[in-house]
Amino acid sequence: MTGAIETYRGMVYPWQCDHQGHMTTQHYVGMFDQAGWHLLNALDLNPEVLAADGRGFVDVKHTIEYLAEQRVGSLVFVESGLRRVGASSITVMNWLRNARDGVLSATCELVTVHFDLDARVKLPIPEDVRARLAARIVEGA
Repeated sequence: MTGAIETYRGMVYPWQCDHQGHMTTQHYVGMFDQAGWHLLNALDLNPEVLAADGRGFVDVKHTIEYLAEQRVGSLVFVESGLRRVGASSITVMNWLRNARDGVLSATCELVTVHFDLDARVKLPIPEDVRARLAARIVEGA
């Protein structure tokens, strides 16, 4: 996972847990979503830069694996990195861990597509951006 960066840090609150006492799926997704925006910003693809050109990124696929439960009061963090850069999409890998013991709690592989915000269709990623992103692919992702 060489090259991954921390993209989220938080605590599991009681309202994020179900009747069984562990954090529910919707909150894992929320943490991974926030992590994704932090990663895009770190890759110089912030909302202002994208919107200025009328483009953005839209998620088309999440593959989540739940490996260890997180309970109320757990401190967690997400590390993220690029796995693949395609013609019009990027694949991101996220790892959610317990901050106290480092135990891997969940992974999320995310495919997001470069998108025309007006025409609402996918766009090719400009070659200069693709080259810059390809240089940031994380080893072991």
